[in-house]
Amino acid sequence: MSLLKEPDLGTPARPGAPSVAVEIDGQQITVPEGTSVMRAAALAGVDVPKLCATDSLEAFGSCRLCLVEVDGVRGTPASCTTPCADGMTVRTQTDKLAKLRRGVMELYISDHPLDCLTCPANGDCELQDMAGVVGLREVRYGYDGANHLDAPKDTSNPYFDFDPSKCIACSRCVRACGEVQGTFALTISGRGFESAVSASAGESFLESECVSCGACVQACPTSTLQEKSVVQIGMPTRSVLTTCAYCGVGCSFKAELRGSEVVRMVPAKEGGANAGHSCVKGRFAFGYASHPDRVMKPMMRESIDDPWREVEWDEAIGFVGRRFRELQTEYGAGAIGGITSSRTTNEEVYVVQRMVRAAFGNNNVDTCARVCHSPTGYGLKQTFGTSAGTQDFKSVEETDVMVVIGANPTDGHPVFASRMKKRLREGARLIVIDPRRIDLVRSPHVEAQHHLQLAPGTNVAVINAMAHTVVTEGLVDEAFVAERCEGYAEWAEFVARPENSPEALAEVSGVPADDLRAAARLYAAGPNSAIYYGLGVTEHSQGSTMVMGMANLAMATGNIGRRGVGINPLRGQNNVQGSCDMGSFPHELPGYRHVSDPGVRKIYDDLWGSQIPSEPGLRIPNMFDSALDGTFRGLFIQGEDIAQSDPNTQHVTAALRALDLVVVQDLFVNETAKYAHVLLPGTSFLEKDGTFTNAERRINRVRPVMPPRTGKHEWEIVCEIAAAMGYEMAYESTSQIMNEIAATTPTFAGVSFDLLDKAGSLQWPCNAEHPTGTEIMHEDTFARGLGHFIVTPYVATTERSTRKYPLILTTGRILSQYNVGAQTRRTANVAWHPEDLLEIHPHDAEDRGIKDGDLVTLSSRVGTTTMHAKLADRMPVGVVYTTFHHPVSGANVVTTENSDWATNCPEYKVTAVQIALATAREQAEMTQAELTQAGTAHG
Repeated sequence: MSLLKEPDLGTPARPGAPSVAVEIDGQQITVPEGTSVMRAAALAGVDVPKLCATDSLEAFGSCRLCLVEVDGVRGTPASCTTPCADGMTVRTQTDKLAKLRRGVMELYISDHPLDCLTCPANGDCELQDMAGVVGLREVRYGYDGANHLDAPKDTSNPYFDFDPSKCIACSRCVRACGEVQGTFALTISGRGFESAVSASAGESFLESECVSCGACVQACPTSTLQEKSVVQIGMPTRSVLTTCAYCGVGCSFKAELRGSEVVRMVPAKEGGANAGHSCVKGRFAFGYASHPDRVMKPMMRESIDDPWREVEWDEAIGFVGRRFRELQTEYGAGAIGGITSSRTTNEEVYVVQRMVRAAFGNNNVDTCARVCHSPTGYGLKQTFGTSAGTQDFKSVEETDVMVVIGANPTDGHPVFASRMKKRLREGARLIVIDPRRIDLVRSPHVEAQHHLQLAPGTNVAVINAMAHTVVTEGLVDEAFVAERCEGYAEWAEFVARPENSPEALAEVSGVPADDLRAAARLYAAGPNSAIYYGLGVTEHSQGSTMVMGMANLAMATGNIGRRGVGINPLRGQNNVQGSCDMGSFPHELPGYRHVSDPGVRKIYDDLWGSQIPSEPGLRIPNMFDSALDGTFRGLFIQGEDIAQSDPNTQHVTAALRALDLVVVQDLFVNETAKYAHVLLPGTSFLEKDGTFTNAERRINRVRPVMPPRTGKHEWEIVCEIAAAMGYEMAYESTSQIMNEIAATTPTFAGVSFDLLDKAGSLQWPCNAEHPTGTEIMHEDTFARGLGHFIVTPYVATTERSTRKYPLILTTGRILSQYNVGAQTRRTANVAWHPEDLLEIHPHDAEDRGIKDGDLVTLSSRVGTTTMHAKLADRMPVGVVYTTFHHPVSGANVVTTENSDWATNCPEYKVTAVQIALATAREQAEMTQAELTQAGTAHG
């Protein structure tokens, strides 16, 4: 249980040790220099009345309620904007102050509805609270004069209302939108009595630039901005601290409930990853957990062409265990396998990989990280010695130069993007390397110094050209390289070759040589330069090469091992890092230790009573190929919709159809479940008990807000399947599972639920050497000892445009939707993104007779789909872009089987395609599919 209302000290903390001594109402307190009188008073236990002040925003000094008297200072200064001075004496309670405050409050109330008893914020309204604090008992001014009581309410946003009649023009929402979120969608229009909050240029909230992050709602001291859920259900009465189950930022939230019903999700101020901020998904899009589409009972069928029938747990688990055992007996131990999920907890993933290795008797376990960040694991392990990002998110506050490569943080990782934008507004400079003009290239108060708009598939050429500049222009940090790295001479000779010069590679990459050199110089100059990257790096045939190339560049310039620098993968799903940590790859046991290591195998063999094979098992693509050739017969799929998310959909579905047994564990009947024989209902994050590990290696507790609605936790189901196969695998709780993880995995050795509950969160490695976790990796030495420079030759992808397929398709995500959309499509987030659109440059559209909004066919050498066109110049001529959140369009129908040379991560970002206007028949089929999807999304 967490506090329903967190303390608010009025203004932000200031850095440094306490050095300024002040006396407040007779109490002595010492605070850091720059601390406001208001915050000092709060720290001394003295609450000064306030309305416009909150400790998540810089002081504004507009409400005039926090007036104090200071000896030797004329007048009554605002305590929020007055910094403490050494020896200062302050009085917060005098007759003069009381009279002034009541007068101020009287003016506020004179233009405010007196409907407290029926107001949804009753009991949670700061205006109401302050009226009581200042002792207001009557209002001398009637409603005869001009007022705002009849101002129309804006109910356009699906999640919150804006009622201007209750607005006190404190500007907290405006400042939150700018300071915290960085969108600057709100402003105060008009002057004096006409002052009013305005969304964009007087638009409705839904039509404005507002991104519905909830910062304005959180900041509002009245019911002006109010969640619709509070209006409908009532104010919450208790809360549970847990972790968001969307992207890899891993935001901490208070799930606030009334009875057993979730009223709202409120970002936790002390959240290590989010520090009190949120996005539209985490803040509002939790309704899928109670959507009528939820599968609540196990379902079975003999053939995938048969209708489903609901069964009891015992029958479903008994059938699954028996059939897996029969397939083992008939076709061999290697004929079955499992896929773990990056949406489930570490504990749930760990149990699945144990089931595969100990009960299935093989290493045929893989994870969805295969299709997103497996090159990160490979590349960083080769160069640094560990498969994870190097910094914490807070480190960006000390970054001078940010390089964003193949990522779109404002859409994919919006809470971290807000931190980035804040640092950029403070003066940090930005280099964006991306074929698409993402929002960070130019947005309010933020503009990239360089946008290297490279051709898709040429990442390695660009990084080599930048490295060439660093080496040949004497920009290498020679002391760092000499002390901490190996392999430099060979690498430096390679990148210094003429064929790796910006001039030579400009034609390949499409980026002018001068721009490449300027960006390289800026990165090398720093002094603190950090690289942040996403799937636009890893989902290429040279994904692993590019990760090593970025690591090389960081080592060469000394941008590793301290705050404000590093190589930072922005993980896509909530537990991508954790699913990899837990041993979900066929060649690695938990902690990234190879299955060929007899010492590591012995740890688990002794503990589990098993004999783990020393040879790696099948990767996901190998499973599909083996299913089609008849040697792989059964698959357990934990929480992944591979029929929608994996490339070359026709190949995936053909493999699923060929299997004798497909078992899916998920919340909904997804695209993959259409090919399943057994569907085991999963649990939402609101029902889970365990941990997630985010992109910065932060282990966060996931606490159950309610018991599993299905009657069983997912880890319990897996244990029972193993038992049905004849292998006893039982745990009493998820804390026991984590204890086993800690006992067997060096990087988790110090982790326990008790410690997480005390510390809030921990970043691995957490062990005897780092008992409180590790914020910054590789500070004194690399995990492998010396950092390893590796030669990274550029090899062009075999997927190239042709006369038949003259355009290049690349894919990505959008803010309001998540991954395959199974969760977000079942929420009001569809208001912003009801379908996937194909972005096409006006020049390419004109050549094909395509207008904005036309239905078009998108074809590649492996498949065809239809979607509506959106004319946009974000992409260069010859390149088109779409998202993959809706199965009705199924963008992965056209993506190919090309993959990274080291890890088989699919090359989603480069697909040769052609576009044409859809035929009348295709238009009719699309209309019917959209109607079907709409019915599913809205229940």
